[in-house]
Amino acid sequence: MTGLAVDDAAWASAWRRRAPGDKLLLCGGLVVSALVLPAWPGSVLVGVVAVLLAVGPAQVPARIFFRAARWPLAFIALGAVTAVVQIGSGGPGWAPDAAARAGSLVGHALAGSAAVLLLATTTPMSDLLPALRRARVPDAVVDVASVVYRLLFVLLGSLHTIREAQAARMGYSSVRRSYRSSGALAAAVLTRSWDRARRMQEGLAGRGMETGLRVLPEVLPSSRVFLSCSLTGLASIAATSAVMA
Repeated sequence: MTGLAVDDAAWASAWRRRAPGDKLLLCGGLVVSALVLPAWPGSVLVGVVAVLLAVGPAQVPARIFFRAARWPLAFIALGAVTAVVQIGSGGPGWAPDAAARAGSLVGHALAGSAAVLLLATTTPMSDLLPALRRARVPDAVVDVASVVYRLLFVLLGSLHTIREAQAARMGYSSVRRSYRSSGALAAAVLTRSWDRARRMQEGLAGRGMETGLRVLPEVLPSSRVFLSCSLTGLASIAATSAVMA
């Protein structure tokens, strides 16, 4: 267990042993389809397919998948509200095409988010980062993503340790103490993370790191059957959307 539910789900997924490039092709195609196809029925089909693949063949627990979708859903809802409100001479009000605009925005965003979550819950970062490097993504981008990913677990470990110490000292026994303990917790975690990041930077600089963080990646074989099914499914979504539009 890593401490991140999405990462734990990726390691336990039935698609863990599939090549990251295969999953990138499928999920990338779903994201593009969610963006370019009409919200109805294209985005709806993309969202349904992404969810069914996650909880079906990939065997991602539905509880974890939908919990991970809560925060994107909150941002999507907020964006939809701000997109359909207009301010005129009479003050703020709804846009004439508010329903259609909100429906289109929510449909595209939800479908794209579901496709991204399908990749996140089936592909650990340790598999994804080498795949991005092989895809010619700049080394600086991959290295920054790798360092940030590692620092997440430092922050989670610090957060858990400090909060346990506060709870043992009755730091959350009342509302007032809870506010005070939460503020102290945030300050301590930020200070510790800043110090850890500084020490990591100094350590890398002391080793003369100029060519990136090189590791020996695990090579997973690509599946022609999986690629064929992915391309067929994407083509079917596009064809169905064109027929029903």
